[in-house]
Amino acid sequence: MLHQYQLNGYNIILDVNSGAVHVVDELAYRLAQMLEPPLSDSCPDQITEQLMPDFDKASIQETYQELFALYQQGQLFSVDDYEKFSNILSESPVKAMCLHIAHDCNLRCKYCFADTGEYMGHRELMSFETGRAAIDYLLHYSKGRRNLEVDFFGGEPLMNFEVVKQIVAYARSKEKEYGKVFRFTITTNGLLLDDNKIDFINQEMSNVVLSLDGRKEINDRVRVRVDGKGSYDSIVPKYKRLVEKRTGPYDQYYVRGTFTKYNLDFAEDVLHLNDLGFDQISVEPVVADPKESYALTEQDLPQIFAEYERLAKILIERQGTPKDFNFFHFMIDLEQGPCAIKRLRGCGCGNEYVAITPSGDIYPCHQFVGHENWKMGNVYDLSLNSEMKQQFASATVYGKEDCKNCWAKFYCSGGCNANSMLYAGDIRKSHHLSCELEKKRVECAIMIKAAQF
Repeated sequence: MLHQYQLNGYNIILDVNSGAVHVVDELAYRLAQMLEPPLSDSCPDQITEQLMPDFDKASIQETYQELFALYQQGQLFSVDDYEKFSNILSESPVKAMCLHIAHDCNLRCKYCFADTGEYMGHRELMSFETGRAAIDYLLHYSKGRRNLEVDFFGGEPLMNFEVVKQIVAYARSKEKEYGKVFRFTITTNGLLLDDNKIDFINQEMSNVVLSLDGRKEINDRVRVRVDGKGSYDSIVPKYKRLVEKRTGPYDQYYVRGTFTKYNLDFAEDVLHLNDLGFDQISVEPVVADPKESYALTEQDLPQIFAEYERLAKILIERQGTPKDFNFFHFMIDLEQGPCAIKRLRGCGCGNEYVAITPSGDIYPCHQFVGHENWKMGNVYDLSLNSEMKQQFASATVYGKEDCKNCWAKFYCSGGCNANSMLYAGDIRKSHHLSCELEKKRVECAIMIKAAQF
């Protein structure tokens, strides 16, 4: 399977199954469009005749031989070696956990999937006892995994920061005993940040996600306090201080925003964040009921596509300059990339990764929390629904009808299971809007790589 497209002056051919990317001239691009495997050792006469009004015969034959060589090397029209393994993928040990340290929040973001922190339940904070039981649960189910990940999430985790510190200390105390290494992440809206919290985060959290939607007028339209006031002016100085002090072994961070129908010119928000001094940026599309005024719809796709392309060109222009930055959705590894299992089933939701509520209930991931029929167990009795776990373990791109023949399947790995469940009604179905956005981002990411050579 080939995927061909033209972007920013580049003619790009992606060989889907091998992952090989070819940047070619117009003749090779058009010739590849006409070919179907298996290829013979000479260009078919009818194809040569179709191309001869625009190209001479010798050039056509020479270009064909170049494409034929790629075909013989398995870099063009390569066979699918992955599908035969998809049905034998087994469950994996649990290696990552999202701790809902606070089902409460000091913001009332209008697009919040978490029901402003309540998750269709009530406002509550996780106790240290539940956090300790969650760590014990992870140690129990991680089996042979040495490296474990714990994300502190909410609501707003800083509303329960003392318990965060206690859980980190407890997990660290178990590392040597169990032969494990914990990697911690925290996501915050920044309102409660102070120097003490910043120092602890920079000492213990290998990654930190800082929520901010971009320009002040954009952020403050949707990310408001309980009293309705905006949050931008309060949090930006705190984020700057945290990032400035974030040096040493733990220097990874992302300023993470959400764009909605209100800011389809979201590249301006990415650039605004970069102009504030942040160079690790993620601004992601809102996923919401299309009836909501801020929701993205199919009609918005042309404008969103154009904006991604504009952002990609700007990123190329800024590479190697003081304004250089990484945009999360354009980061792609064309040489090694994810392992085969990651290509087939993605993030590990419900299999390698689970979310824990303040009461200790277990869900496949943070976006499933509150949907009672997806409850998988509880940390206090070490229960885990093995049938549901296997359901997620077997949810590969070959079990999803829309994914099986999609050129982008090995980059998105089937997309987000929660979005599929919430908006397509089944984890084995695709959320079409998310698919289209992902494909455009992949095209831009590959083009950026092409520009670097």
